[in-house]
Amino acid sequence: MKLFQSCYDLALRWAKHRHAGRYLVGLSFAESMFFPIPPDVMLAPMSMSQPHRAWRYAALTTLASVLGGIGGYVLGYFAFDVWLEPIILSAGYGEKLDTTMSWFEQYGIWVVFLAGFSPIPYKIFTISAGILSMAFAPFIIASAIGRGARFFLVAGLMRWGGAAMEAKLRDYVEILGWATVVIAVIAYLLLH
Repeated sequence: MKLFQSCYDLALRWAKHRHAGRYLVGLSFAESMFFPIPPDVMLAPMSMSQPHRAWRYAALTTLASVLGGIGGYVLGYFAFDVWLEPIILSAGYGEKLDTTMSWFEQYGIWVVFLAGFSPIPYKIFTISAGILSMAFAPFIIASAIGRGARFFLVAGLMRWGGAAMEAKLRDYVEILGWATVVIAVIAYLLLH
């Protein structure tokens, strides 16, 4: 079943849309607070299909993501007890929140940098930083460095690969897509 190839083609078409930059900014902002889909899914095809704009897209993604992280921080700081905690507990994520909080106590600012760069959901750490009243300036600096490093790396790889990578990736997108699904299922089963 060819599911991922059509999704890949659709992502490339969207990446060339005249409002793609705005969509990328909105996605980057929302993902840092609540949205489950990372901005890389738009940044990569946009940078690959328009390599001359890759650095601009990485900068927009970083800026919007850090601003969204500030929004997550504010949510954690002001709305945790009243609004967020009941949602988190009812969704069964209380234990994961406790783990995140203990990481903050152990590693401090470094956990924000790691979450910003890695595929770990950044939103959990932005909200947790607010809950714990983490120092704001170091939070922003670690977020900007972690997120910037990640997004500029993605944009750089796509810019470097360009049209040749786009064609090659299209050949292997089904295998990569299904491999990602299998890895996600295995990870889910191991963690639960």
